[in-house]
Amino acid sequence: MQLLMHSPLILDVAGLQLGAADRKRLRNPLVGGVVLFARNWESRGQLLSLCAQIKAVRPDLLIAVDHEGGRVQRFRTDGFTALPAMRELGAHWMADAPGAMRRAAACGFVLASELRACGVDFSFTPVLDLDWGGSSVIGDRAFHADARVVTVLAQSLMLGLARAGMVHCAKHFPGHGYVRADTHLAVARDARTLDAILSADAAPYQWLAPGLRAVMPAHVIYPEVDALPAGFSSVWLRDVLRERIGFTGAILSDDLGMAAARAEGQSLSQAALQGLQAGCDAMLVCNQSVVDNGRPLDVLLRELDQALERGQWTPDVHSAQRRLDLLPTQPPLEWDELMVSDSYRAALDDVFNLPSSAGQK
Repeated sequence: MQLLMHSPLILDVAGLQLGAADRKRLRNPLVGGVVLFARNWESRGQLLSLCAQIKAVRPDLLIAVDHEGGRVQRFRTDGFTALPAMRELGAHWMADAPGAMRRAAACGFVLASELRACGVDFSFTPVLDLDWGGSSVIGDRAFHADARVVTVLAQSLMLGLARAGMVHCAKHFPGHGYVRADTHLAVARDARTLDAILSADAAPYQWLAPGLRAVMPAHVIYPEVDALPAGFSSVWLRDVLRERIGFTGAILSDDLGMAAARAEGQSLSQAALQGLQAGCDAMLVCNQSVVDNGRPLDVLLRELDQALERGQWTPDVHSAQRRLDLLPTQPPLEWDELMVSDSYRAALDDVFNLPSSAGQK
């Protein structure tokens, strides 16, 4: 039996097509995927070509994107549907719960089928954070303040993703919605107790655990539980998420380039090691290919390889399999075929089928 390679890094690429430096990095066995941004988008044809170039380097590379709907949607033109923010689905729930479930499933199907028609494998969605009302970075990305509503609507959206052959990623464990600070820019702390967090923000993870395929932990510090951000904490990842909640899928870090990820001045490689040692299966490194011609990525790859030789982290065959399990489960429809398919057209109608009272929360 062939031994699976643990490829723990998901990196970005610089532009609209792969350059020689991109290809060299993607051939590195430490790289397991690519995360795309708006700078990688010009048109559907260009995106399809870029994804084909990535797969030509290595077919097992996971091509991912942050594509939730609302203000977090990387591709918005050339036929892509402008999906609603998830808070709209929560507002819909207050007027028509079954209709909101149907609409959430339709959003998942449209989101996934359009991405897959352009070669993208995976989106970091859905957001399971609760809408506590004070977080600027989460805000309308959250479905609702009630963990039960969040759970049902997230499950509906995940069913829609799965119908198009796409796996999901629940985020940001154990919950980012309570803190005001934006972890892209600053350190965030949530001073509540473990029991308080588990009974509210983390409840959707507990209820959905048997079917969850991937989870992204928050770069938030919960000092009553651990001094480290959740994504670098073995207490949160091994003791709580794996053992107490029973999650068995992939743990994918949030971006190591965020301020809260390296608040103590760690290098990218030190942060990556910290996450892997804590229990992450893969580490996400964004927006570094455009810094000094990608030098931060080259340094990261070299230093992580050196750390492997020194025994500072151990490749995990289970992590390798969890990454591969995030690849699509069925072939996609091509765009023109998708546009005339009955299932897509019906889902598109459901995405925008609002009851008259659903616009207010």
